[in-house]
Parts: sequence; C-alpha cells; structure tokens
Amino acid sequence: MNRLLMTLALGLAAVTTAAAEDIDATLVAGHPPVFRWVKHANSTFIPAVNKALEGSGYTIKWSEQYGGSLAKVGDELEAVQEGLAEIGLVSSLFDPAKLAVQNVTYFTPFVASDPALISELIDNLHIENADLRASWEENGLEYLGGAIGIDDYLLMTNFPVNSIADLEGKKIGAPGPAVNWLKGTGAVGVSGNLTTYYNEIKTGVYDGVIVFASAALPGKLFEVAPYIIKVGFGAQYAGGFAANKDWFDSQPDVVQKALKEAAVADRIAYHKDLDEAVAKAFEAMKAAGATVTEVDQAFREQWASGMDNVAKVWADKLDSEGKPGTAVLKTYMDAMRASGATPVRNWDQE
Repeated sequence: MNRLLMTLALGLAAVTTAAAEDIDATLVAGHPPVFRWVKHANSTFIPAVNKALEGSGYTIKWSEQYGGSLAKVGDELEAVQEGLAEIGLVSSLFDPAKLAVQNVTYFTPFVASDPALISELIDNLHIENADLRASWEENGLEYLGGAIGIDDYLLMTNFPVNSIADLEGKKIGAPGPAVNWLKGTGAVGVSGNLTTYYNEIKTGVYDGVIVFASAALPGKLFEVAPYIIKVGFGAQYAGGFAANKDWFDSQPDVVQKALKEAAVADRIAYHKDLDEAVAKAFEAMKAAGATVTEVDQAFREQWASGMDNVAKVWADKLDSEGKPGTAVLKTYMDAMRASGATPVRNWDQE
C-alpha cells in the first residue's frame, strides 16, 4: 500500500511538473528606460503579467531589450513582426506608413488636452473598431493596449508670443505630422525631434519648437526657449504594446488575458505618473526663469481656423490608398465628443 501511494504521488508530481511551462518572451522598445513609457514596461507591465500568472502553471521568462539594443525607434513593429521579439512597445507615431490610421490624433489638434482620456478612448476603440485593429493584424501583430499618451503639446520659443502675427517668418521645429499645425500661422515649420531641439534652438536653426512639458524639462529646453506658451494643441496617442500575432494566438487563454490586463494596468499607472510629472515640470521651469502663459479661447480659435483642414487631407489620402481614413477620423471625433471633449474645430464635419 505504501509503495502504491508513493507511486501515485510521484506520478501526480510528474503530471504537475509537466503542466508547468516556461514561456520565453522578449520585450523590445526603441526608446531607452529614461522615457516614462519604457520605465513602466519594466516596473508595471511585466510585474502585472507575472502576478496574474501566479498559480497558473505558466511563467514568462522575460528578456528586456530597450534603447536600440534590438530595434531602433520606429523599427519595433518589424522586430515583433519578424519574431525577433514577442512583444514590443510600438511607436505608431514613428511608423506612419504601416500604422497610418493610428496617427489620427496628430492630424486633429485642438481636440482635448487630457492624455489619460485620449489613451483610454484609443484603447477602447481598438477593441470596438475593426478598422483600427486591422492595421496591426495586417502586419502580423496583436494590439494588447497600454496606450502611450503624450501630454498637451506646447509652443516654446526664444521670443515672446503675444499674437499669432508674432510667429511670422519664425522657424519652428515640430515632430512629424505636427509640422502641419503651423500652416496658416506664417511660421516656417521644420520637422525635428527631441534629441536635437536644444542645440538647434541654441545655434539659431530654430526660433522655437512644438513640444510637451514632460519632455521639455529633462531636455532643458527652457534654457534656450524660455517663453512657454500653452496653446492647447492637445494630448496625443503615440503607440502601445503589441505582440507577434502567431505567438500570441499560440498562447493559452490565461496568458493572453494576463497580457491584455497588464496593458490596462500599465496605461493607468503610466498616466498617473505622467500627470504628476507635468505639474512638476511647469513648476521647475518657472522656478528656473521661464515665462509660462496660456492663450485664451479666441487665440486658439484663430489658430485652428487659419489652418488647412489637415485631418481631411490626411483622411482623403488614406482613402485613396484603400485605407479607412475618413471612417477612422469620424469614429475618433465622434468618440471624443461623446466623451465630453469640445474640439476647437470639428475636423470631420467640414
């Protein structure tokens, strides 16, 4: 009897051991951990997945590849698509050809200034809207969520701005599609990025930049562009977590659920951190001598009405390429208005 019980116990242990499984997963991000969204991938997303899998019989063995060690900014999608990484923090902002419709917020300025609101809405739209999911699926990816919100974009200059006329002939650096926000102002928009802004303002290449507070402080832009104008261009969506679809589909339900729930936890923690950082950034820049002003509604309306309808141009171009530009634009704007946002300009209704 003892021998039989021991045999049964050993057999049960063998079954339990066989059921336990280690899953290898590489998480890639082109940006280094100094960027808040990458920091939270390590401090929030991975721990949330691990906790959700406790007692499930599955354990993920993580390899974290950040800061260009596996893929540069804008190459994360390809790294995940090709199976070099199972999961990526994919920057849709820097992959406009493959994730064109995900960039809808960058072609609709002056809609809403709350990054948490925009990010939650974009994540929910991915669940509800097949057009948004299709962009990822066409590239062999499963969108997990964890939308990266960027705080309300500002104008920072080395000269005072009291009216739009003050921008006439000034060279203003802006990221990607945001160059379009300068059309109609008289300013000369130049495509740029955070890594070069400081030196280009200092050397006179730019007279100012369009940037966000949480990056302006660590970049010390207030030293060369001490005039901070809160124009209210709006918060933006810049990407999120995505997994290799074949790999994701092959995972058990408990792992799939853990990944998507962890992405939600990451989004919430990231935006709480971001809100606190933005408040501290303004305080620190003012303490360092920067002048912070906020324009009135009339200024915003003048700026927005003077622009080309960049959203319609963007949507029409995507439509001509067989992509759902107009449909996504309407879906996004309708959702923003339903959430309580009051756009300065209703880009989709013109």
